[in-house]
Amino acid sequence: MNRMPLLLIGIFLTFLTSWIGLVATPYFQIGQYKPEVDEITKDSVPPPFSGQADQGSVVYASNGCIYCHSQQVRPSEAGADLARGWGARRTVARDYMYDKVAYFGTMRTGPDLSNIGARQPSVDWHYQHLYQPQVVSPGSIMPPFRFLFEKRRILGQPAIDAVKVLPPDQPEPGYEIVPTQDARALVQYLISLKRSSYPLPEAPEETPSK
Repeated sequence: MNRMPLLLIGIFLTFLTSWIGLVATPYFQIGQYKPEVDEITKDSVPPPFSGQADQGSVVYASNGCIYCHSQQVRPSEAGADLARGWGARRTVARDYMYDKVAYFGTMRTGPDLSNIGARQPSVDWHYQHLYQPQVVSPGSIMPPFRFLFEKRRILGQPAIDAVKVLPPDQPEPGYEIVPTQDARALVQYLISLKRSSYPLPEAPEETPSK
């Protein structure tokens, strides 16, 4: 008896079921999401990324930030993310609607960065953190990313975005440390990360579990 047609039908149904479960169903569930618009301010959330922040997301991934940092805030019953101040609510699918790639992360050697732009909005802080992590985060095991900066002779006035380097890493007199284009893009990406700092209908603010 020729069982080949039955086998082919079984293979087709297996792939069809997988496609429905992994592609079609998520698309119809979340693929039609649109930004929420604040009735008072008329601002839309989540906010779209700027061009420089988009470039910075590539720098973020290429330098391995995704291996030590997550970008997903868990609800209070699932962990201590809210108690740690990593966000005012859990992150949901709509938070990632503008991401070309969602960097959920694989572990938390460092803190979650979903909302780092709201927690640390200072560009200067991020430059110094990248160049001298332990200066602004005592006890941090993050390596310095000094290859994202360059030492340059000061000609006239110091650069506006020159890093305020502290001893023992200060350059010799007459020189300054300035961010490269990659560093500027990366910092713009980091300060754009403000997920869970705005309300969404499907994710109201939560009270951290004690």
